[in-house]
Amino acid sequence: MTSFKNILITGASSGIGQALAIYYAEHGAEHLFLSGRNKERLENVAEKCRYRGIKVDTKVLDVTDKDSLKQWIEESDQKAPLNLVFANAGVSTGEETCEHIYNTFNTNIFGVLNTITPALEIFEKRKDNSKKAVVITASIAGYHGLPACPSYSATKACVKAYGEALRERFKPQGIQISVVCPGFVRSRITDKNTCPMPFFMEADKAASIIAHRVEKNVGLIAFPFAMRLAVYFLSILPNCISGLIYGKLPHKV
Repeated sequence: MTSFKNILITGASSGIGQALAIYYAEHGAEHLFLSGRNKERLENVAEKCRYRGIKVDTKVLDVTDKDSLKQWIEESDQKAPLNLVFANAGVSTGEETCEHIYNTFNTNIFGVLNTITPALEIFEKRKDNSKKAVVITASIAGYHGLPACPSYSATKACVKAYGEALRERFKPQGIQISVVCPGFVRSRITDKNTCPMPFFMEADKAASIIAHRVEKNVGLIAFPFAMRLAVYFLSILPNCISGLIYGKLPHKV
């Protein structure tokens, strides 16, 4: 059972976000606040959670809309003091066109900032002893720049590093920061992939791993272990070697 009762999740209409919402609905959460861009998919997730007997509020919004996201987070906290905020929304680049590149950076970096900044402001002002945690979804791809997906890997590297730094900065205030670096997990992004996806994992299994490690206050939640070990090893090799290896990988589309 979770010790977090009031939970906010962006990107909750599919993939890991959807799986996390259902997991927490089944494991003791009291109030979920879910956002996504697709109203039909989002409401479908909400109904699955409500069926399990908890309160669910939904909001259709784009995480790049800074003001709307801040307002929603603050309104959610007023309804039920938030304990756990997942900055989970993200996109894949696809073809590296100018439009797609900017969309990837805006969503995967500024979307995270737009989520965690107001959440951390709320947590800082709250002086009680309640649990307070922020979780950022990065990726195994963030361990090294990938020529197969330059924009995606760069944005995930950015939020990974930012989350790791914030963890130490906010630790004295009792605010928990965790960064999630999953491998290939079933989602609308991976459904479009044509490249090989080793150690592929279903979203519900990934959500269970994430939730258990967040509960234990693990700072870097990277999985599966074999893939984490491989990318870590490659990340510490000289660039002339790691670049040669990564350059031979098939492109992610």
